[in-house]
Amino acid sequence: MTIRALFFGLATLLLAASPAHADRIKDLGGFQGIRSNQLTGYGVVVGLPGTGDDNLEYTVQSLKAVASRFGLQLPPGANPGMKNAAVVMVTADLPPFAKPGQRLDITVASMGKAKSLRGGSLVLTPLLGADGQIYAMAQGNLAVGGLGAEGADGSRIVVNVPSTGRIPEGATVERAVATGFDTAPTLTFNLQRADFTTAQNVAAAINKTLGFGTAQAIDAVSVAVRAPPGADVRATLMSTIENLDVAAAEPPAKVIVNARTGTVVISSAVRVGPAAVTHGKLTVRIDENQKISQPAPFSQGQTAVQQRSNIAVEEEKKPMFLLNPGPKLADVVKAVNAIGASPADLVAILEALKEAGSLKAELIVL
Repeated sequence: MTIRALFFGLATLLLAASPAHADRIKDLGGFQGIRSNQLTGYGVVVGLPGTGDDNLEYTVQSLKAVASRFGLQLPPGANPGMKNAAVVMVTADLPPFAKPGQRLDITVASMGKAKSLRGGSLVLTPLLGADGQIYAMAQGNLAVGGLGAEGADGSRIVVNVPSTGRIPEGATVERAVATGFDTAPTLTFNLQRADFTTAQNVAAAINKTLGFGTAQAIDAVSVAVRAPPGADVRATLMSTIENLDVAAAEPPAKVIVNARTGTVVISSAVRVGPAAVTHGKLTVRIDENQKISQPAPFSQGQTAVQQRSNIAVEEEKKPMFLLNPGPKLADVVKAVNAIGASPADLVAILEALKEAGSLKAELIVL
């Protein structure tokens, strides 16, 4: 056997083993409970070069609360200047399986009248989850991409958004979130897009690899997988499932129209019934001209202004084109482009086809 024949045989076996247009299961969804969690916190940024909140009441209260952490009690009537400080909201995403000591990127955004957070430093701020528990602590110097400048006459220029900044690795995880994947009775895989056919295909691919009865499609989104308890066993099982190839079902036929930008997206499953379409452009133009009428000498007449209007109607002639039964996406686009239709004209044609019952797709206008 020659090397060329051996290579051809191996390529044939690989093509036969891999399903056409197959996707990995991990690209179609994820396991229930394995997700990120949003964290939020209320903090104070200090060290600003006069671009802070400028004596807002809640800024004063926040600064007094920060000072009280170190045993410093400000007099009740004292209102220190706040141009160098700003109250902010701090947000972060806690990834799944994050452990104490790991670092998170955080976003800091001004809540008050601060003009810029450039040059500021975030004071130690707790980040809370939806249950009210502290999951991370944030602190550090801000990196701000925007800038602002103001002149003595009140003129001002702002580039990007200087009232928002980020702190790379600015938070430290203090508490882990229990996912429960190792103790739940079953593992549940959820599809990103609901589809009964895809759910059945995922269950069939798992059963083919791990044995009949391992997976069962519960509905159009969820697939329940039987798994023995134990984190190590389930981690291996989930890794195997995620890398299985499955043929995803063809999405439903849809035509997406963005009315603001004129963007039209047509899915490959769109079909059009037999129809004849013509699309023209009617233009009505009115020109107004004024003419001065001057009477002859000694005729006792008066100078008058005469109004003259010219009205013209122009209609652009475009041929009618015929859509044969069941044309594909390429045929529809080719026929519409043949008459030189703009995106706005295309929307009008699609709406008319939908109203006539010839467009076999869902028309969605954003």
